[in-house]
Amino acid sequence: MNMTMDAATLKQLLKEALGELLVENREDFLELLAEAIEDAAMIKAIQEGEDSPLVDKAEIFRLMDGTS
Repeated sequence: MNMTMDAATLKQLLKEALGELLVENREDFLELLAEAIEDAAMIKAIQEGEDSPLVDKAEIFRLMDGTS
């Protein structure tokens, strides 16, 4: 059986599915959303780090220890 669906019907079905997800599995949805945001932030941090100059290991430990 070959079924076709127009864009408006698909959009409405997706809205309904997301609505049910939010109502029935709110905590799971929020957890997935938080993970997606964290992943995006990590990707951005990695990309920014790739463009920054390298720092000496001793300098990092000095900063972590709070010594000058």
